[in-house]
Amino acid sequence: MLKKISVDQLTLGMHLKEFCGSWMEHPFWRNGFVINDHKDIASILASSIKEVWIDSSLGLDIAVGVVALSETDSAQQVEADLRRMAAIEKRISPVSLSEEMSRASLIVSRSKLAVASMFNEARMGQAINTTGAQRMVDEISDSIARNPGALISLARLKTADDYTYMHSVAVCALMIALAKQLQIDEKLTRSLGVAGLLHDLGKAAMPMEVLNKPGKLTDAEFDIIKSHPQKGYEMLLGGANVEDITLDVCLHHHEKMDGSGYPKHLNGHEISLYAKMGAVCDVYDAITSNRPYKAGWDPAESLRKMMEWTQGHFDPQVFQAFVRSLGIYPIGSLVRLSSGRIGIVTEQTAKSLLAPIVKVFYSTKIDMRILPEIIDLSRPGSTEKIVAREDPDKWHFPDLNELWSGKS
Repeated sequence: MLKKISVDQLTLGMHLKEFCGSWMEHPFWRNGFVINDHKDIASILASSIKEVWIDSSLGLDIAVGVVALSETDSAQQVEADLRRMAAIEKRISPVSLSEEMSRASLIVSRSKLAVASMFNEARMGQAINTTGAQRMVDEISDSIARNPGALISLARLKTADDYTYMHSVAVCALMIALAKQLQIDEKLTRSLGVAGLLHDLGKAAMPMEVLNKPGKLTDAEFDIIKSHPQKGYEMLLGGANVEDITLDVCLHHHEKMDGSGYPKHLNGHEISLYAKMGAVCDVYDAITSNRPYKAGWDPAESLRKMMEWTQGHFDPQVFQAFVRSLGIYPIGSLVRLSSGRIGIVTEQTAKSLLAPIVKVFYSTKIDMRILPEIIDLSRPGSTEKIVAREDPDKWHFPDLNELWSGKS
């Protein structure tokens, strides 16, 4: 029997089926577990969650004489209740990058910890249940709907220690943004988000000394890494509630249009749209992120390089949609304006892919930093335009990330 109870009725031994609230409001990355630690109850009581669903057939029931808030035998009724609550609470409307930054930062932080927990459980041989992942994806998708640039850009910032987990979060966000650009329906878009989140699960089976090696891999080590799509696929096959899309993207996100990819060496017509999407999102995040053995490339330069690879590597139509989802000059791109000033792209505009919002902070005419100024290149009457990409390695500006993220 499924029963909705107040959180102050929770006791050890109860099987917690669902939290009645946003994934961001409670400290657990998933539902569906038996409460066996007083700390778990204390964490729930300290959160903003007021009600939960328990499954009395899998754990302890409420005390005799205590009345539940609601009872049902149907999991579908529980889902309907949660959807109704979510619809009441959810108010999604577009906001500026600066408005979304703080919430996106929290989502990224929580998601990174959740993905780390998922990978650790996979390493220990525990079955993956994607229900918890879906709640992460819902929060990420809502952030993308409010302002796609905030979370996508923040997820690009990684350390060597958290690269694998943050990469999963970033690919999830990129997949959702790309799906929206391709006008894929909302339900399928969120399924693609889950696929992006879990596409690299096989990395959990890789030897840490190989996965985190700071230098170039040997041929033997690269062969080991190339086994991660198959390993992840096998892990997901043993999981619960895993959709075919997730299996497909996990297994085939390293396939290439010319058949030179792995593990199956599929040609373009043999690769699904979803795996083609995963390939683009995976490569973009990988090459724009700092790694132990190389610094990440500038976002705009990364798109330029990927354009050169399109014929053999990526599906051209998928790649073009990907560029439209990010902009020709994605957030964080270093650019030179026609005035000779150098700035960093802080936000896209609806009017033109070539006319984003730029924060200028350096003058090449006087060869020195200037007071930062925000310029909307799409504004009527604007005399400025982007004339070139600039290489960050050439300029060595120490605060580029702070400049585009609004922290400077």
